[in-house]
Amino acid sequence: MKYLVTGTAGFIGFHVAQQLLKRGEEVIGLDIINDYYDVDLKYKRLEIAGIDRSELAFNKPVKSTVFSGYTFVQMDLANKEVLMDIFENGKIDVVIHLAAQAGVRYSLTNPDAYIAANIQGFLNILEACRKYPLTHLVYASSSSVYGANTNMPFSTSHNVDHPVSLYAATKKSNELMAHTYSHLFQIPTTGLRFFTVYGPWGRPDMALFLFIEAMNKGEAIQVFNHGKMKRDFTFIDDIVEGIIRVADRPAKPNPDWTGQNPDPGSSYTPYKIYNIGNSNPVELMDYIGALEKAVGKVAEKNMLPLQQGDVPATFADVSDLVRDTGYKPATSVEDGVTAFVEWYNKFYNKSGE
Repeated sequence: MKYLVTGTAGFIGFHVAQQLLKRGEEVIGLDIINDYYDVDLKYKRLEIAGIDRSELAFNKPVKSTVFSGYTFVQMDLANKEVLMDIFENGKIDVVIHLAAQAGVRYSLTNPDAYIAANIQGFLNILEACRKYPLTHLVYASSSSVYGANTNMPFSTSHNVDHPVSLYAATKKSNELMAHTYSHLFQIPTTGLRFFTVYGPWGRPDMALFLFIEAMNKGEAIQVFNHGKMKRDFTFIDDIVEGIIRVADRPAKPNPDWTGQNPDPGSSYTPYKIYNIGNSNPVELMDYIGALEKAVGKVAEKNMLPLQQGDVPATFADVSDLVRDTGYKPATSVEDGVTAFVEWYNKFYNKSGE
């Protein structure tokens, strides 16, 4: 099988590409490598996959020196012409679209970046899938789409029409756009709502990264909503396993779907939405406690109010994921945070070696 994976210099995309390559698949990886966060970390991820940064130039395919089946292209998904060329020449079977402008708080100050990457970029992916038919399009949505919903656990059968950030609105838009293309062109599409992903090679703008860096500098960590936050923290390995299991099972029409009582998570057309979360909400203070234990020091804490665009709690109902794939994320926060700290210390040479 040949996979196109977008965002392969990013956190989740890097791990997904690695897993596919290790099981012998061919992968074309795409990423713009923007400076939303430290580009050196993005280059290091690519180097692990055998992509030499000195070879990189926009729209130029670079072959991996580690995986014979891996080709990487640095490109902007807004460049429709280049994307179409990649699809035409690539003979792609499955697309796993993970590239996006991420971050809830960043969307408050840089809204244009979200429209360009998350809306226009996704439209170009859909158009390419229409012009060059494939087996399955899997794309990243987000638990942020649940917005003002307080009915927990969050289910894909719930209404998600009340987002509280532009980031969430763009992810909800992706789901609507995908449904349209499934209906019009019979493209099997599956959206995955990720719940607070963390782990080795993670994003520096995420809480775990920010916490450990503040602790290493002897600075206070910022604890929003005075610590009264609950998150369904999901370890990266669990996310990757869920993505690949779903990708192996193209979306199919739901024969029980009815327009009189429409299920938002499925359709009469080949369209499906899944939650991928640990299904075990953890108090933010317990998450911090796991980090303190792994680091071996107590963090000074600056208690702050809930930030605009944030939600107080998330909790995934993954029953349909378990039913359809036989898989349920289960890595504990203690184990996941310990794995992150071990990676962080080694990567940033904090272990004293």
